[in-house]
Amino acid sequence: MNKPGRRGGPRETASESSAPGGMPSDFSREHFKALIESSDDAIISKDMAGNVTSWNAGAEALFGYSAEEMIGRSLLVLFPFERRDEETLILNKILAGEKVENFETVRRHRDGHLIDVSVTISPIRDGAGRIIGASKIARDVSERLALTVTALQFEAIVASSDDAIISKSLDGTILSWNAGAQAMFGFTACDMIGQSIHLLVPRERQAEENDILLQLRAGQKVDHIETVRRRKDGRLIDVSVTSSPIRNTRGKIIGASMIARDITAQKRAEARLQLTARVFSSTHEGILITDANGLIVEVNESFLRISGYRRDELLGQSPLMFSSSRQGPEVRATMWAQLSATGSCQGEAWSRRKDGQAYAGLLSINSIRDNAGRVQNYVALVADITPLRAKQEELERLLHFDPLTKLANRILLGDRLQQAMLQARRAQQPVTVLYLDLDRFKLVNDTYGHDIGDQVLVAVSHHMLEVIRDTDTLARMGGDEFVVVLQGVGTAACSDALVGRILRACARPVVIGKLVLQVSASIGMTVFPDDEADADQLIRHADQAMFIAKREGRNRIYHFDPALEAGIQLRNVQLSRIAQAIVTDELVLFYQPKVNMRLGTVTGMEALIRWRHPERGLLPPAAFLPVMQDDPLETTLGEWVILQALAQMSRWQADGLRLPVSVNIAASQLLLPDFAVRLGLLLERFPDVDPGDLELEILETSALHDLHAVAALMQACHALGVHFAIDDFGTGYSALTYLRRLPAETLKIDQTFVRDMLIDHDDLAIVQSVIALADVFQRSVIAEGVESMEIGERLLDLGCDIAQGYAIARPLEAAAIPEWLVNWQPFASWKDRPSDP
Repeated sequence: MNKPGRRGGPRETASESSAPGGMPSDFSREHFKALIESSDDAIISKDMAGNVTSWNAGAEALFGYSAEEMIGRSLLVLFPFERRDEETLILNKILAGEKVENFETVRRHRDGHLIDVSVTISPIRDGAGRIIGASKIARDVSERLALTVTALQFEAIVASSDDAIISKSLDGTILSWNAGAQAMFGFTACDMIGQSIHLLVPRERQAEENDILLQLRAGQKVDHIETVRRRKDGRLIDVSVTSSPIRNTRGKIIGASMIARDITAQKRAEARLQLTARVFSSTHEGILITDANGLIVEVNESFLRISGYRRDELLGQSPLMFSSSRQGPEVRATMWAQLSATGSCQGEAWSRRKDGQAYAGLLSINSIRDNAGRVQNYVALVADITPLRAKQEELERLLHFDPLTKLANRILLGDRLQQAMLQARRAQQPVTVLYLDLDRFKLVNDTYGHDIGDQVLVAVSHHMLEVIRDTDTLARMGGDEFVVVLQGVGTAACSDALVGRILRACARPVVIGKLVLQVSASIGMTVFPDDEADADQLIRHADQAMFIAKREGRNRIYHFDPALEAGIQLRNVQLSRIAQAIVTDELVLFYQPKVNMRLGTVTGMEALIRWRHPERGLLPPAAFLPVMQDDPLETTLGEWVILQALAQMSRWQADGLRLPVSVNIAASQLLLPDFAVRLGLLLERFPDVDPGDLELEILETSALHDLHAVAALMQACHALGVHFAIDDFGTGYSALTYLRRLPAETLKIDQTFVRDMLIDHDDLAIVQSVIALADVFQRSVIAEGVESMEIGERLLDLGCDIAQGYAIARPLEAAAIPEWLVNWQPFASWKDRPSDP
């Protein structure tokens, strides 16, 4: 049975008459007879009467009759009754010398079943050319008719297939090339037919193609190999290749077919799926998938780790099983509304693990829809951010709460005070703001250390919390300062009573181990809306009132006075003007001589500041120095005075005058931690000035603030060569221990005692005591305020030789000092005083 030919290759004819066609002309009769006998087709000859004269094996196989049964018998035995008239028509054509070719009809098998046959009948002539019979070749076309349809379909499939369908010889030469191959590889049939299949194979895959050809030659099918092939443009594509051997009718392998399918997109999709699978299984985020009804259909390992459940415990369940009491249903309702409206939602949600523990999750949900837009699944991505949330809450606590006392800090206080003021306006009830500073707390720190000090702060804060209400706010501002916000206290009497309890709570003893410590508080108080200010101003007003409470004796309450605010604003203006005066050189130093009254010698000068005010004239220190107390400008001015004094000493020394100078130092400047360092830098600017010629005068009361710190600072300045004098000695709370511990070389008797010592026995007694103390502790002593010859005489009689005052000289400008030095003479009575009283 002949097989249909393939596109692009040689086609075998389907008709019987073509069977011997194309054969060599020198075939022998024996070969021809052998061909007839071996043919699968029925080859029959008959005479003009229709009787069979020859019958080959093919005829026997086709119709079931043997040659013995059919030779000499009419061929009509093969005809169905309804087809017998065909024989007459065929014989007429034969008589006319015509050939009946590929005539399809029906014949009967010996067993009675009908056979579809294709018949070719040719006349047989004798040597003279007379028609003496006919040859008939019949082929069973029952199968061929089906194969014809199949072949047509196959050709259509090959032509229209997206797959590359190629035939090749066993050495790899391409014999056919369909449109799918052209689309896949970019080569046309003209490019490829006759070319080697190796043209499509990358260099590193050549051995693979050789192996395929070996298998095909061995008759093996190479099925679905996934490999790589090259396009005309050089690009490599992933392909799935199936190659099969092609056999002829005798079963001999004469070539191979190859079907190649471009699986590049498939491989990419598989890679994406594999990547997705790896992401799904290995990502740290939990992934949960539900169906359209919200029931869980899949989870990944990370979600199991986060939730604590097994997979079988979750499948088919609702995610509502993870709901936590730390979050109300309104959060989930909001997220669901967003999901329904937009197809996705994000947010932070609290959930519950299997063991009941709550955890914070960063949740992202997306809906998956089909082509019709219907929701098929929901995919939730969950990141466990519990540690991050805990850290955030800790940061919020640090941001809003004091780490030591756990009280509200400045930031939270401001927010709560704002809220309290809003409620006060609505309810028409006052808000009281208290600013507290603990009294003598620095002494606790210095004596017992900061750890004990911290414990005192915590204890005092607990004492205050015990007496205020839940609606009130207690905040720590830093150090030993606190603010209390009291809401809706009611009458002024009720407010005062509550503030009084707070004051007493601060004074309660604190027991720490064997120590029993006690502090008190100075409280400043203001009331909103009587004090119509914003939140920051209310706190500032209470702070201002607290300073007055501390100044007036501590352990008391002071109500803010609006006039106080006006005074503060005025002070700020004055401070700004003084700062400007320093820059514009309106300030100047005057110098008051200090002398030895008995010897008549000048021992030095005291530098005294004055302000040449453009409008008010020359102003004494009392007109502007008090406003600077405890302000940073006080330190700025103090350093300016030292600098000016050193510069003047340098100028005098250049003129041949060596005059020691004393400078007054404010407590705020004296107690700076780096005072000695800064002083050393000023001294380095004037290397020609002996540091021993500089004397710093400190107030006795300022030294009392922190005796230990002042003593240490004086020792550091002694190392620089600088000397000290205690100014206004006798006005403070002097004690023998105090005088012993303070390393000052000179005691300066305050002028308030000296001026009236001749008429006030108490003042005289104080002057005598100071002189006696100086002698006992081997200190020098100097009296200021000597305004008459008689006062000088009395001081000399008491043993005080050094003095200053109007009886000696008023404060002078630096330029006037040289002339004064030339002209000054002590009173004669001073020289004549005996040296030992």
